[in-house]
Amino acid sequence: MATASLFTNGKSQAVRIPKELEFEGINEVEITRNGDSIVLTPRRKSWSTFSLVDKADDDFMDERTDVVTDGRVSF
Repeated sequence: MATASLFTNGKSQAVRIPKELEFEGINEVEITRNGDSIVLTPRRKSWSTFSLVDKADDDFMDERTDVVTDGRVSF
């Protein structure tokens, strides 16, 4: 089990996460308290930002072949 050191940064308490446990490609985390534990979870984009993505062109997937066959699939 890895341990981390706590320190004060201004008026806030901070934790130094050991390199072997660092979040890769994440620069923000959500923090929740669970009893006497504090849980850090990577903050990811929510679906609310989905509408900001550029819409696909009108001919998007025109050349895609139909991979679904009619009828039931037998397992």
